[in-house]
Amino acid sequence: MSELHTPRSLIVTYYGAYGRRLDGPVPVSELIRLLTPAGVDAPSVRSSVSRLKRRGLLRPERTARGAAGYVLSEDARQLLDDGDRRVYASGPPRAADGWVLAVFSVPESERSKRHILRSQLARLGFGTVAPGVWIAPDRLHDEARHTLERLRLAPYVELFRGSHVGFSASADAVAGWWDLTAIAELHQEFLDRHEPVLRSWRERTDAPAEDAYRDYLLALDSWRHLPYADPGLPPELLPVDWPGTHSAEVFAELHERLYEAGAAFAAVA
Repeated sequence: MSELHTPRSLIVTYYGAYGRRLDGPVPVSELIRLLTPAGVDAPSVRSSVSRLKRRGLLRPERTARGAAGYVLSEDARQLLDDGDRRVYASGPPRAADGWVLAVFSVPESERSKRHILRSQLARLGFGTVAPGVWIAPDRLHDEARHTLERLRLAPYVELFRGSHVGFSASADAVAGWWDLTAIAELHQEFLDRHEPVLRSWRERTDAPAEDAYRDYLLALDSWRHLPYADPGLPPELLPVDWPGTHSAEVFAELHERLYEAGAAFAAVA
């Protein structure tokens, strides 16, 4: 199993893709079966489930047959619902769609929260304009609000919506707010890993459920982190050879080809 695809990440990815659409809990035995194609063994599944439970993302619940199982917590469902708007975005925003600004101020007596705020805004994909001033495309407003409220950080932050009106060109400003070189490298890594998989599927005439499920799970597990490093910046503000456009196309085609084909394997007995 690749270092990229950790057991915990793959479990969250499974729930995001298939598990949360079920009416009841997923038995632990099924989680083991569903992670086996991705190279995860049973002890790793059990220990990862325990960690996700301690983090409040999974909640234990017995199945109708009395077996131990797990469902997503409400916080986890909110996180995945917010993530869907990024992971399955129909296209990038335009510069004219505007920006959301997060401006925070933390009293010296609570300075530990500054690091938490910076870490959370960075995780959401915000770029840094100045100390205490962070920026992201406007469509991340709702997710940012949900996250700050869930973590009880909202009292330290004000959110604003607006447009960039100077003094530097917007493309130059964006290149200063985000590390575009590092983001481009992440897109290229995704392409190096999953574009050959897509080419292989284009040549196939069959679609075995387990193969489709495995390749989709791994592609989604790689892809779902990318829209947080790259929050969907307007193409007109990016370099002309930006690899994010192609990586989004590759993921979209993998989703179209493999998601439904893999659903039969993902179905819980």
